[in-house]
Amino acid sequence: MRDRLSSVMTSLQTFLEHQPCSQTVKQTILALADAAEAIAQLAAQTSLSGHQMAAVTGGNNSDGDSQKQLDVISDELIFNALKSLPLNSYFSEEQEHAQPIDSEGGISVACDPLDGSSNIDTNLTIGTIFSVFPHTGADGPGTGRSQLAAGFFAYGPQTSLFLTCGQGSFGFALTDSGWQAYEGGALMIPARKCEFAINASNQLYWFQPVSAYITSLLANADQNKVNMRWLGSLVADAFRIFRRGGIFLYPADSRPGYEQGRLRLVYEANPIAYLVEQAGGRATDGTTDILDIQAESLHQRVPFIFGSKEEVETFLSFSAEQDVS
Repeated sequence: MRDRLSSVMTSLQTFLEHQPCSQTVKQTILALADAAEAIAQLAAQTSLSGHQMAAVTGGNNSDGDSQKQLDVISDELIFNALKSLPLNSYFSEEQEHAQPIDSEGGISVACDPLDGSSNIDTNLTIGTIFSVFPHTGADGPGTGRSQLAAGFFAYGPQTSLFLTCGQGSFGFALTDSGWQAYEGGALMIPARKCEFAINASNQLYWFQPVSAYITSLLANADQNKVNMRWLGSLVADAFRIFRRGGIFLYPADSRPGYEQGRLRLVYEANPIAYLVEQAGGRATDGTTDILDIQAESLHQRVPFIFGSKEEVETFLSFSAEQDVS
């Protein structure tokens, strides 16, 4: 199926015609792509006179974080693009509760409308992360394995979409002709790559397995040509890993409020993990595969480690040693 698709698909529309998902899921993805085009245009204007997209609105999102103007507008654009579809609910980082659409709908969407918004005024890549899943209740999917489709849009030098409908992960770029597929078919994350992304300024608070793993990486930096990257934008670091391999770590640590991790399970970790597994990588909270974690609340936080399969498994070996001791 993957080989056949890679030889025939040239556009997002064509790709979706070859996917086994329902018409509603396909319509949802296309609606999200339309919203992403509008968000990309706004993001490109953030530093122009009269455009204050990086300005703080004075409001807070569901987690108490200050909202930027583009956070709010992105959320509105996505909801408006989805509300005419036969979806049950829209779950958003910017909203405390689910936004109902159609009580008869059997599918819902969860979104981080604008990931990395602290980078809006620094010209770094920002993005939109989304998950499409069967509606089961007020807190999102039971586990990430129930997802019907997932992906993220990246707004940077190139506006891109990484998407999975459960049969591989694929990349698209926004061109003058619309969304066009990357050459080469399905994306595959290299099995091992010595490039890691972590916020090293938090090392004083890391738990022992994380400290031991990073120490081991740095001890062999010359031999393995280890490099560190950290962009403060999940989609930007994820994009790099899909293209070059490596590992991303946003672990739990000892700071108040960070003991259970910081990234959100339903609309950040789950969709990225689905993409990662479909591209041959692995995603974990340090003990359990992300897609096997039961969602208990909409804004539930988790530690999040993902990337090249062999490198993630190396990290897990440090966690296992800690459990044994």
